[in-house]
Amino acid sequence: MDLSTTYMGLNLSHPLMPGASPLVDDLDMVKRLEDAGASAIVMHSLFEEQIVRDKQATIYYAEMHADANAEARSYMPTPDEFVLGPDQYLEHIRNIKRAVRVPVIASINGATPGGWSEYAKLVQQAGADALELNLYTLATDLTESGADIEKRMLEAVRSVKASLSIPVAVKISPFFTSVAHFAKALEGLKVEGLVMFNRFYQPDIDEEQLEVTPRLALSDSSELLLRLRWLAILSGRVNVSFACSGGVHTHVDAIKSVMAGASAVQMVSALLRYGPEYLRTVRERMTAWMEKNEYTSIKQMQGNMNLLHCADPAAYERANYMRVLQSWRAANS
Repeated sequence: MDLSTTYMGLNLSHPLMPGASPLVDDLDMVKRLEDAGASAIVMHSLFEEQIVRDKQATIYYAEMHADANAEARSYMPTPDEFVLGPDQYLEHIRNIKRAVRVPVIASINGATPGGWSEYAKLVQQAGADALELNLYTLATDLTESGADIEKRMLEAVRSVKASLSIPVAVKISPFFTSVAHFAKALEGLKVEGLVMFNRFYQPDIDEEQLEVTPRLALSDSSELLLRLRWLAILSGRVNVSFACSGGVHTHVDAIKSVMAGASAVQMVSALLRYGPEYLRTVRERMTAWMEKNEYTSIKQMQGNMNLLHCADPAAYERANYMRVLQSWRAANS
């Protein structure tokens, strides 16, 4: 059984890898992930704000109103809330590279053009085999159009790409007017990979303390459906490697991701819930399923359920939307 795949030009023994998370902050955990068969190690994200703060000794826009009101103090985390600062992050890359034999993919979370992008060079020099650029942002400025936001993001990607020789994957959210158009624009910038999608963590309100409180909930397989839709729409039509991130909990989830067009399948919540050794379980069950269904390789199934051969994906999606609504009515009539 040939589970090998190619992601961003990296030759992997199989598609399964941990996604960006605190799992890899501990070197012993990294070794356990490799022992469990992780095909690559994806590091947690270092934030643009951390890099800027480290360079300038302060983040002006975070501190300038720090004494204005109680809520303002919680806008930005303080440096000691981050496990790794910029310098420690580079050293951690070097330590992981010495500890494992699989590719190491660093991650930077940034969405605006700026001097922080120069840090990507240091990531490369520290030994990272690739970089995942996480474009996490929330549009709250009433005067900024969607086109302006996308232009700003693309400029950030362009700046990072210009400084690197290692492959770059861009991790995006599903909240674009046209995900397909933005993906095509990223292809135009010669990015090697596209990671779909970011999970947006929704804050809650403490109604008694009158505070906004962060909430972290692990994903489940229901979140995979959004990823499958866009993987199926874009794979084969946008010339990049695709990674599925979010909602992969079982071997069936991983198989569906590959069938939709993913070259790599990232897992986080399932590994946090069941431990790093669960990755081996998913791979073994994936292999057994493929043997039972007479697949001989990952390449044989990759993209076999995408919309590459559909003349009008938009019409297909509308037809599917109507069928779903009608099926609900029929089931409850």
